[in-house]
Amino acid sequence: MPHLACYAAKQMKKASLFLVLFALTLAGASTPPQLNGAFRRPEKNGWIFVHLQGQPAQIGFQHGYLLAPEIEDFLRITRVSLPHDSGKSWDFFREAARTVFLPHVETQYREELQGIVDGLNAHGVHADLIDIVILNALPETSPYYTEWYDKHHPLLSAAAHPRPVPEHCSAFAATGSYTRDGRPVIAHNNWTDYADGARWNIIFDIVPSAGHRILMDGPPGLIHSGDDFGVNDAGLVITETTIGYFHGFDPDGIPEFVRARKAMQYATNVDEFAAIMKEGNNGGYANTWLVADMHAGEIGSLELGLKHVTLERTKDGYFVGSNFPANPELIRDETNFPAADKGISSNARHARWVQLMEKNKGRIDLASAQRFLSDHFDVIDKKNEPSERTLCGHIDLSARGSNPWQPAYGPAGAVQNKAADAALALRMSFNAAMGHACGISFHAAQHLQQHPQFGWEKDILRDLIASPWTTFAAASGPQQ
Repeated sequence: MPHLACYAAKQMKKASLFLVLFALTLAGASTPPQLNGAFRRPEKNGWIFVHLQGQPAQIGFQHGYLLAPEIEDFLRITRVSLPHDSGKSWDFFREAARTVFLPHVETQYREELQGIVDGLNAHGVHADLIDIVILNALPETSPYYTEWYDKHHPLLSAAAHPRPVPEHCSAFAATGSYTRDGRPVIAHNNWTDYADGARWNIIFDIVPSAGHRILMDGPPGLIHSGDDFGVNDAGLVITETTIGYFHGFDPDGIPEFVRARKAMQYATNVDEFAAIMKEGNNGGYANTWLVADMHAGEIGSLELGLKHVTLERTKDGYFVGSNFPANPELIRDETNFPAADKGISSNARHARWVQLMEKNKGRIDLASAQRFLSDHFDVIDKKNEPSERTLCGHIDLSARGSNPWQPAYGPAGAVQNKAADAALALRMSFNAAMGHACGISFHAAQHLQQHPQFGWEKDILRDLIASPWTTFAAASGPQQ
């Protein structure tokens, strides 16, 4: 079992590197000057909390330096999974990052990305700017850009096997007569491959030199959340779910990861958020965005296609997301979404969201949000059974898989959860639970033994342990 020995050695190296990092963080005089004010806390219930502050290049350096082992690991698994899923080489994605995405990254975020590289290099991890751009553009590179590329280069893409849009996430936002105190409540769980999801465990507390302070979740190496749950000090909470079966991309547009980070950093209300997300929209990682303005008591839903954009808002009602498009014109022109098929994951989860919102009208609070994200009721079979059709997604337990994204028993589903009410968000805080909110853990070795067709993941797939809900808040020091 040589690969297990190798894995154990890497884990020991990672643990040793963390101890060095943590010791250096506490010993201020011994750290590089770029780390002044930054720190990393020990892992807590599966999460790693980092505090970053300063100018863009400084924030990036802190990010790269303090999360060096995690970024190195995330790059390692991406170099395996991205070519496997897309059928294209790592060099193909490097060229896309260099020629399509990087030229449209504005200066402040280019400096932050380069800072991550500098921090990694200072800690002995070899990576360059293009590697980090690939990580940041990951959600919009495949399949959005790859599908566009294949369409415009048919002779070069004759053997292409396009990857469908992954169905990421379930979410809701409610306010007014639907919540217990009349103020907004918002929650989200991230659906992705378990190989990625087990590493989607960073809590970023970012104090930039310009714009708002941000508290958000994300994987290591990204300047945006990636699954886009975050709160800023203007009292805005932002999240999203992808638009399923979507097709469209503009290579001359601004990358989604730039707009998502900029909106979280600079928006103070629903209108400003929508304006930033729409400007230069490239169609990559097309989402239905849910926004809660805790000061105004207002929630919004921005369905952001490439050709069709719809913004709705209310101070008394709810919006839900589970990868279903709503605008009939968007469905017609930009997707091949099977709206009439009630049994697909997105439609079944949509129906369950509506049930829960109406059944709990007037009583929705933080505890309700956490309960909703652990829900296993299948509206099709009318029973509690975890699968791709339940809000707490377990594609790995389903003989149906989740077409067209995942085959039967695909190791994917809900990997972590976040929730906030007004009281938490206005204190720059939210609750988070790593793993499935229901408490069911995923064990990689057992799953691969039962389903050897996923053996290609043996060196990147790891356990996804369900952990308790934990409150995280913007911090003033490295104490736990």
